Amino acid sequence: MEEVVIKVENLSKQYRLGEVGTGTISHDINRWWHKVRGKEDPYLKIGESNDRTKAGKSDYVWSLRDINFEVTKGEVLGIIGKNGAGKSTLLKILSKVTGPTSGSIKAKGRIASLLEVGTGFHPEMTGRENIFMNGTIMGMNRHEVNNKLDEIVEFAGVTKYLDTPVKRYSSGMTVRLGFAIAAHLEPEILIVDEVLAVGDAEFQKKAIGKMQDVSEGQGRTVLFVSHNMSVIRSICLRSMVLANGEITFSGNTNEAINNYLSYAGNNYSLELRDDRKGDGKIRVVGAKVYALENSLEIPPVTGKDIFFSFKITNPKSYSSSDIRFDFRIDSSLGMRLAWFSTELVNIKAAKNVQEITFKVPNCPLNNGTYFITFYVEVLRDLSDWIQNAFSFSVEQGLFFETNKSVPNNQSDIFLNFNAEFK
Repeated sequence: MEEVVIKVENLSKQYRLGEVGTGTISHDINRWWHKVRGKEDPYLKIGESNDRTKAGKSDYVWSLRDINFEVTKGEVLGIIGKNGAGKSTLLKILSKVTGPTSGSIKAKGRIASLLEVGTGFHPEMTGRENIFMNGTIMGMNRHEVNNKLDEIVEFAGVTKYLDTPVKRYSSGMTVRLGFAIAAHLEPEILIVDEVLAVGDAEFQKKAIGKMQDVSEGQGRTVLFVSHNMSVIRSICLRSMVLANGEITFSGNTNEAINNYLSYAGNNYSLELRDDRKGDGKIRVVGAKVYALENSLEIPPVTGKDIFFSFKITNPKSYSSSDIRFDFRIDSSLGMRLAWFSTELVNIKAAKNVQEITFKVPNCPLNNGTYFITFYVEVLRDLSDWIQNAFSFSVEQGLFFETNKSVPNNQSDIFLNFNAEFK
């Protein structure tokens, strides 16, 4: 029977909105009065779910509510969800950075956490001193840390700066050293937040390989949070999806990713964006990216037709001949991959335009996350423009007519081609 190393039961975390502290004097007195009478905290009965898209009526919000799960020894558990879903709050509670409002956590073994750039570092101390300090915090003696020192320094690639104060490190150097310490000082449980995205591509590949080695080769447990679905899929057999502070799915990683993308819906509301430019004659208020299967909308898949649909406000009822709509696709690293414009194609005339849809046959994008920037002109004047308006994900698919599996990490784009030997 597999050994359970983390058991979380009915875990909840409540915050008070609009206050510097955790509450007011009147609320603290009310809590104390209920406590001395042996009654439940009255503010645990109120509070709203952590849905940031809606205005609330309560001063209290549940960042996490009734979270229950178990993690076994040697397992890599992926945790996915939209920003604000409660992922980082959960990891901070597991790392004992903050405490829960209610519920319990049982963990067997030492926990090493990498939650933010510079977590656990003293900026005035050198890299070497911080390595020994972190080891001491984890309960290791100087001899044990010294035995791992060369491995840590080599993995992090900071040999030249080892005796330089950490405050002079770049964010990339800091996260490399932080991960190297967390992974090499032999914790039974390793907790890693999205912070790896700060590192360069080479280091990310090393870090992913190290996490796989830690779990498979050394039997240690890893909790991994990321927005990169391809990385989650490559190292996690099981994942859970958080939404508004609650677990909406827990199970096989592929099913979890499909659940997450289905929940996210690849539907994007842009009405409240304040980083746009233009005179506003037309405004993009929503967007949707999808593929079709049996007339049903599904997440975009490599090799299937992909649709980009933009909803607009058009109060002066401009026709299609008055509107120019451009958008581009950038990679997660900011590289421009493709550009589309209504100026380049023949479009059937339409009056009082409310929606613009682009169809790209046989989606050439590989499995990964991409960003959309759009630009709208009305009568040759800039009407609406948002840089990196939203991101969307593409699922791994089959290579065009051959129906062969598209390899990950080979390229952002696959072009349809033929080849022959002579």
